[in-house]
Amino acid sequence: MAILAGVASVVIVFRDGSTGSGTASAGQTAPASPMIGSPAHSEFTDPCGTFGTTATTPYAVAGYWLIPTSDPCTWRHQLEAIHRLGGDTVVRLGFGLSPRETDDAGQVLEASAPEGKDPKPDGRYARCTEDGLTCPQAADRDLKAANPENEITGTYVYRTDERFGPGILRCPQMEREIVVGDAVFFRLVVPDDGSDDPTCDFAREGRGYHLILISAGVKDSLTELLDLGDRFGIKVFPALPLAPRDPEESTRADPRHIGTLTTLTRRVLQDYGDRFKGRDSLGGVYQPFELQLRDWPDPSKVQTLQVYAEQHLIVEQVLPDKPIMVSPYIDSRRRVKYTSTPSQVAQGFKALARTGVEIIAPQDGRGTGKVGLFWPNWKNKPVDDELKPVVGESTYATAYYGSTRDYYRAMSLARQELVQEGVQVELWANVEAFEPSTSTETCGRQGTRGRTDKPRLDTQVTLAAPYVSKIISYMWSDFFTCGSPSLAEEIAADWDRPIPVEAQRRARQIQDGLEIRGYHLGSAKVTLSWPDLDTPRVVDSATVGWHDPTPIPGLPAGTEQIWIPVDWDTVPKDVWIRVEVTSADGRKSAEPVYYRNSG
Repeated sequence: MAILAGVASVVIVFRDGSTGSGTASAGQTAPASPMIGSPAHSEFTDPCGTFGTTATTPYAVAGYWLIPTSDPCTWRHQLEAIHRLGGDTVVRLGFGLSPRETDDAGQVLEASAPEGKDPKPDGRYARCTEDGLTCPQAADRDLKAANPENEITGTYVYRTDERFGPGILRCPQMEREIVVGDAVFFRLVVPDDGSDDPTCDFAREGRGYHLILISAGVKDSLTELLDLGDRFGIKVFPALPLAPRDPEESTRADPRHIGTLTTLTRRVLQDYGDRFKGRDSLGGVYQPFELQLRDWPDPSKVQTLQVYAEQHLIVEQVLPDKPIMVSPYIDSRRRVKYTSTPSQVAQGFKALARTGVEIIAPQDGRGTGKVGLFWPNWKNKPVDDELKPVVGESTYATAYYGSTRDYYRAMSLARQELVQEGVQVELWANVEAFEPSTSTETCGRQGTRGRTDKPRLDTQVTLAAPYVSKIISYMWSDFFTCGSPSLAEEIAADWDRPIPVEAQRRARQIQDGLEIRGYHLGSAKVTLSWPDLDTPRVVDSATVGWHDPTPIPGLPAGTEQIWIPVDWDTVPKDVWIRVEVTSADGRKSAEPVYYRNSG
C-alpha cells in the first residue's frame, strides 16, 4: 500500500509454526488464551483500568498495523481488543533516517521547503543544545578537540518514541544521551565510510564523520509494548530504521546512505540485544521500506533491494535468531505501466527472499484497488462498484492480470521452489481493511479511504488463505475502530461465521467426495450448485460427512476441514461448482468457493 511507503514501522508479531526448517524463526503461535498460571491468565489492574486477557472471539486475521500513540492506556486498550479477536500480531508505524543540511548557526534544517524558499531550522532539533552550543556545533567541537583534522561531513536525524539504553553508544567519549528539559536526544558520531570503527580512536588521524542526531522518547515505547506482549501473548518486532529515499524517485531507497543506515541499524539492534535478551516477546524485526513486487531484469541493480541486502546482513550479524518480515505490494492493473502478472510477481518474490527476509507478507491490493477479488469463472463480470474509481467501468479480465488468489498461488509455488534451493521463507497475506475511496465517512487519520466491512474481509481471507501460513491486516487504527458499529465490533459479533477457503475432490475410504477447508466448518451444511442445475444439492456434513478440526500444516491457525460424499457421475464435466457453506444456526459464508470438475 502506498500509504505505508512514507513511514517506518514497528511490528508486533506472533507467528504460526514455520513452514520452513531454517533457524530464523519467529516462534510459535500464541494460544487463544494465555496458559493458566502465566501472568497473562488473570486480570490485572493499573491506572488504565482492569483488563481481561481471554481471547473470546478469535478471527481469521491474526495481526494488525497500529498508529503510534503517546498514551500507554491507548496501547493497552488496543492490544486487549486485538487479543480478544485472537490477534497475535501488531504492526506499529514509526519513522525513518533523514539526511539534513545545517546552517551557519549550527541549526539542523527541515528536510524540505516550499518552492523558491530556503529550508528553515527544524524546531524539533533546535532544542538539542550542549554548553550553549547546538548539538551539531558541540559534536564538531569535540571531534576537533580530539584531532583538528576531524570534520563532520554529513548530518542525519532520526525521530522515534523509543528511549534507547547505553547499548546504542559505541564510543562514550564522543557519543551520549542529551536531556534538555522534557526532550531526549542521542548523539552518535560515526565514520562516514560506514565502518563504525570499534576502536573509538578519534585522535590517531583526521577523518570524516557523520553525526546522527536521534530525537527520542522520554519513556521507551518498545519496553511498554514488550510488557504488553508478555501480558497478552504477543511478540514484538521493532522496525528497522527506514532508509532515506532517493530524491529523484521517492519510491526507491537511496543506496548512497547505506553506510550510515547500517551503522544506525547495528547500534539499535545491539541495544535491543543488551536490554531485551531472553525476552520472548521480542520476536524479530520489520523491514518498513515499501517495495512493489515485479520481475526485475537484474535484481542486483535494484536500489531498494541493494539497501535491503545490506541492512538485513546487519540483522543476521547482530540478532541472528530473529527473522525479518516485509510487506511489499502488488499492482495487477492492465492499464497502468510497470504492473506485473502473477508469474512476474513470483519471480520478484524470489529476488526479495534472497535479500535475507524470512517472512514476506504481500499486501493483497483490494483496499487500494490494485488487485481484484474474483474467481476464474468471474473474469467477464463487471468489477465491484468500489473498484471503479481505480479501474473505471470494466470487467475483471480487462482491468486486471489476475486475482489475489492467482498472485498468492504463484508466490506459494515460488516459496516451495526457494525452500528446495535452501532459502527458507514464509508467505503471509496482508489483507487491506479499507476501500479505495469513500463518499461518506473517513476513518480518523486515513484521508479519503474508508473502512470496509466484515463480509468483504471474509472474502479476502477466502481468496488468500489456501496459500499462506498467516493472515495480517492493514490497519487497526482507524479502519477497525471507526464507525458504529466498528469493524472490530462487527467481527466480534460474527466471529464464528463459516469462511471456506478451498474445495478439492477427495476420496475418503471407499467413497469419493469433496473436501472443504476453511474456518468454523463444524456441523455445516454444504450447498453445491452449477449452471443448468435446477435444484441446488444440500449436504449436511454433520450427518453424512466428516469433520477434522486438526490444524492443517502450512495453513493459517484456525483452519480445519470437512468432507462430504459426492456422486461425481451426476456432475457435468468441466463445470464450475459453487460451494456454499452454512453454519448450524443458518449463517451463510460471505463468499462461496468454486471447484472446477475437470473429470
